[in-house]
Amino acid sequence: MKILLINNFHYRKGGSETVYFNMARILAQHGHEVVFFSCTAPQNESEGANRHFIAPNNTLPMVKGAVRYIYNKEAQRSLEELIAEEQPDIAHIHLFWGGLSTSILDTLRRHHIPVVHTAHDYRMVCPAYTFRRADGTICEECKGGRHYNCLKHRCSRNSIAHSLLMTAEMYLRNCYHKALRKIDGIVFVSRFAHDKHLEFMPQLAQTKSVVSYNTVSPLPERFISTKRGGYYLFFGRLSYEKGIKTLIEAFTKLNGPKLKIVGTGPEEENLKAYVAEHRAEQSIEFVGYRKGDELKELIRDASFVIVPSEWYENNPMTIIEAYTAGVPVIGARIGGIPEIIVEGGTGYLFQSGDVEALKGAVLQAESIPDEEYRQMSAEARRFAAENFNEERNYNQLMQFYKQIISQCQARE
Repeated sequence: MKILLINNFHYRKGGSETVYFNMARILAQHGHEVVFFSCTAPQNESEGANRHFIAPNNTLPMVKGAVRYIYNKEAQRSLEELIAEEQPDIAHIHLFWGGLSTSILDTLRRHHIPVVHTAHDYRMVCPAYTFRRADGTICEECKGGRHYNCLKHRCSRNSIAHSLLMTAEMYLRNCYHKALRKIDGIVFVSRFAHDKHLEFMPQLAQTKSVVSYNTVSPLPERFISTKRGGYYLFFGRLSYEKGIKTLIEAFTKLNGPKLKIVGTGPEEENLKAYVAEHRAEQSIEFVGYRKGDELKELIRDASFVIVPSEWYENNPMTIIEAYTAGVPVIGARIGGIPEIIVEGGTGYLFQSGDVEALKGAVLQAESIPDEEYRQMSAEARRFAAENFNEERNYNQLMQFYKQIISQCQARE
C-alpha cells in the first residue's frame, strides 16, 4: 500500500510530529511505501522531504499569509503534482489546519483518495484548539457552533487579530467549505478526545472513527530505568497550557526534591525569572532543549516524570515515553491523562492547576519505599507494553484503513 502522510511540520516540533514520524517508520517496516507532504523549514528532517513541500505561511506578508491560513491554494497545486507522480492509495493527515489548510481536502476528494485524520488536538471543534482562554481559564463557550466566543475572549494569543483569524477560519471551514464532510475517517488518540469531539459536534458520529493510543518504539536496555532516579523531570514545550508555572511554584515550596525542566518555548524567560526571584536555582534546573539519546538518558535517570498540564491534554507522548523507560508519572487530572495513569500503580494524579495538590503528590512519591517504587516502575513498563504496543497499533490502523478504502470505493 502507498500511504501519503501529511503534516504542517516535517521536523520534531512536538508530540504530533513524533507520532507522524513513528507512523512512517512502522508503515515502512511492514513493507508499505510512505510519501510525505509538508512545509519547508531549515530544521526539516531530510528523510522523506521532497520538492513538493511548500513555504510556511509565517514567511509571507501578513495579508497573504492570512489568506493561505484559511485556504492554501499553493498547497493544492503542489499536492496535485505530488498525487500525479505518486498515486497514493490513502492519505493520512495529522496537523494541517492553518498551514496546509482545508484546501488539501478538496484536492484529495477530487482524486478519490480516501482521507484519514488523526485528531491530535481540538481544532475541529475549538478555534483556539486548547479549550482555554488567553487568561488560562478552561472554556467551552464555543459549543453549539458559537465560535465567535474565541474572538470575544481573545482566546488565541490574547490577540484580537489572531483570534479573528482563527474564528473566521472556523466559520468558513464549517459553513462554506464543509471541510469535515471530506474526512472519511478519524483517529482519536484518547477516549476523552473522542467523547469531547462528539459532545461539541454530534454530526461527527456519522464519520467512522477509532480510538488508538500513540506509541513509541521499544527502547534499548541501556535506556531502561533500573533504579530510582535522583530528580523529577518535566520535558516538553514551555508554554502556558503545560502548567509549568504551577509545577515550579510547587517545587519552590518543597524542601529537598530536585526538578529538571527540559525544553524551550515562549514562557521560558518568565519561568527562569520566577525561579531566580524565589532563589530556587539549587532545586530547579533548566536543561534546555534535548533530543535523542540525551533525552532518553534524562528520562531514564528521573525518579518520576511530571505532566502538570492545564488544558485538555489528549494522549501525552511524555507519559508514553516515560512508561516505556520504566519511569512512573505524576500527572494532572485533566483531559486524557487519567486514562493512562493508574493511581498508585503507574504513578499519581493531582488536581490540575492546584499547587498544593501537586506538592502533595510529590511528597507522596518521595515517601514510598524503594521496593514499592520498583513495583511501580515495572507496572509502568507493563502498562506501556499492553497499551502502547506498536504491533497492535499497526494492526488496528491497517484494519481501519481497509474499512475506509472499502467505504470510499462503495461511494464511487
